[in-house]
This record gives sequence, structure tokens and C-alpha cells, in this order.
Amino acid sequence: MKAGPDADARAAGNPRDTDLSVSPRSEAQPSEGTSSGPPPLRPFGLRLHHDGRWSHEGEPILNRRLREHFDRSVRFLPAERKYVVTLRHFRAEIEVEEAAFFVRSFDASSGCIALSDRSEETLDPSTLALSPIDGALLCRAKRALAAEGLLARFTHGAHAELMQAVEEQGGALVLRIGSAPHPLPEFS
Repeated sequence: MKAGPDADARAAGNPRDTDLSVSPRSEAQPSEGTSSGPPPLRPFGLRLHHDGRWSHEGEPILNRRLREHFDRSVRFLPAERKYVVTLRHFRAEIEVEEAAFFVRSFDASSGCIALSDRSEETLDPSTLALSPIDGALLCRAKRALAAEGLLARFTHGAHAELMQAVEEQGGALVLRIGSAPHPLPEFS
């Protein structure tokens, strides 16, 4: 986002508070060797920060609805190994500082985590790790898209929900999911 005459409109919550600057798919010219499809992905300054903030060309995106839409529309493209967001018929590559998905809640009775893109899946406790940036809790998710899984970062609320299910057993910490204890990895 650039400062200028539209800054007041952005601050007032105008949903058009950033210019995605990406050609719509319908106007895309086929590249050599292909007959159709979306235009090639190129970075254009949209960044998802480790703490969930969004910015465009270094300027924070202030519009709450747009940020929430971006959170829900993050997709990983396995063939390109890139993350994108969509807005109507626009698709744009994003730079991800650490994790592209955020764990919004954890259900200790089932082990289910709810992610920022509104998907749900079962947590694999063996993938829990700490962020090298600030020590926040991370896990691996979306293994159908990448064998090693994609990083997901726990929000404060989801972290608290998970910690309520941690207990000591035989001198080690375990995560109790339902009635089953799962050993936690060593955090260093």
C-alpha cells in the first residue's frame, strides 16, 4: 500500500485498501508453449508476517475484512511451491515470513486443529516445535500438499488450549488427546 490521497479511505475501512496489481485471469495472455491458464505468478509486495500481520510493499494492511479474507484464502501450490491469495478473480503470490497458516483452536478431546483457512485436521503432536523467531508454538499441517507438511503457527488462544491438555507422565511431558497420551518432542 502506498501513502497518498487514498490513505484516508483506507484508514476509514474502505475494502479497497490495497491494489493487488495482478492481471485478471480472463485478460491473461498465454505464455509460449501453453494454450491457457492463469498468468505466471510473480511477487508483488504482499507479505504475511510471522505474527499474522499483512503488509503490502512494507505498509501494513489496515482493513480488517481484507486481512481476514487473505487469512481464509491462503493456498499452497505444490507444483510451484508457492503460496497465493485470491481476491475475486485475482490471484497473487505472497511472501511468507514463517508460517502461512495459523492454528485458531485446538480440541483436546479429538486432537483437531482449526486453521486460518477454515480447514480442520488432526494434530500430529510429533511435529510440534518452537519458532526460532519468538518461541511461539508451531506444527506441521496439510501433508496432502507437501510430504513434510506446511508450517502452521498457534495463536495465543490455541496455544493455551493445547497447554491445558499437557501433563506430566513418568517424568516426561505428554499431550493428552482424548484418553491417549502422546509424547511431546524435546523443545530446545
